[in-house]
Amino acid sequence: MNPDNIKNLLHSVRDGELSVDDAMLHLKQLPYQDLGCAQVDHHRELRQGMPEVVFGEGKSVEQIVTIMTAMSGKGSNVLVTRLTQDRSRQILTSFPAASYHAEARCLTLEQQPVELRGKGAILVISAGTSDIPVAAEAVVTAQFLGNRVEQIYDVGVAGIHRLLARGEQLAAATVIIVVAGMEGALPSVVGGLVDKPVIAVPTSVGYGASFGGIAALLGMLNSCAAGVTVVNIDNGFGAACAASLINRV
Repeated sequence: MNPDNIKNLLHSVRDGELSVDDAMLHLKQLPYQDLGCAQVDHHRELRQGMPEVVFGEGKSVEQIVTIMTAMSGKGSNVLVTRLTQDRSRQILTSFPAASYHAEARCLTLEQQPVELRGKGAILVISAGTSDIPVAAEAVVTAQFLGNRVEQIYDVGVAGIHRLLARGEQLAAATVIIVVAGMEGALPSVVGGLVDKPVIAVPTSVGYGASFGGIAALLGMLNSCAAGVTVVNIDNGFGAACAASLINRV
């Protein structure tokens, strides 16, 4: 439940369109709702400015549908991350108005228009084409949270001229998310070119010695570029949340 929902509820009581007892029923479940399989935090958007998001991996279709029903019943938009296409098809039978974003492996249900809340643009950069799924998760999440988002894909350090050709786009962004696997060098390069926050996302893309993204993670944590911050391996969602908070008006 977001601030606008609360205001509408209070206005309905004031105008006599809703009884105090009915309003109390709405408010009773405001902090959280016990669904048995989950404790849905309806209060999160009021506290953090961002609604609760459903991590789809490891949950059954039935559990996801139950959680989405509770969230959408409060008028909230819903984002489900880490969802395969096969499982999304089953969920779409219950929520035909939802959209599945195959590249990002995310599903969104927008019941109300997303309010643009960012003061500028978040730029999402991927080092390689194989890093796009994580970058796309960041893009969908940042857009869901009310940001204008731009993308540059496949501009890794093996061909650095591809990145340098996008200087104007780098300079215009407010926050930059850089997604890279292999040795994870790209965030350091970007961090040395711009005067804005850079959020680095290591991916599990790479050969054996990349150790499932640990090599990229350590490379980013040891960045020589000042001001580069790092999220966990493959965590495009977390990077987008951090970037969204930085980009807020």
